[in-house]
Formats: sequence, C-alpha cells, structure tokens
Amino acid sequence: MLRKFLEDESGMGVVEVILIIVVLIGLVVIFQSNIKSVVSKIFTKINSGVSKVN
Repeated sequence: MLRKFLEDESGMGVVEVILIIVVLIGLVVIFQSNIKSVVSKIFTKINSGVSKVN
C-alpha cells in the first residue's frame, strides 16, 4: 500500500500547473513597469483611433 502511494503520479499535473502560475506571477511582478507602459501605449493608440472615427 505504501509502495503504491509513493509510485502514484496522478497529482503531478496539479503541481506543474501551480509552478507555471507561480513563474508567470513572478514575471509579471518583475516586468510590471514595462507591462504598464505597453498597455498605456496601446490604449492611447486605441483612444486616438476612436477620436478619428468620430
């Protein structure tokens, strides 16, 4: 019974997903200012494009 428990790998998918999420959150925290500037530029272009249509 203990051997089956140790060899069971059914929970590995959950661990991998959690690790990927942690890495993504870390990248967002590290590059937070860059992401904000890119998003700001995108919304500025969208707003200027909308004002041209009106």
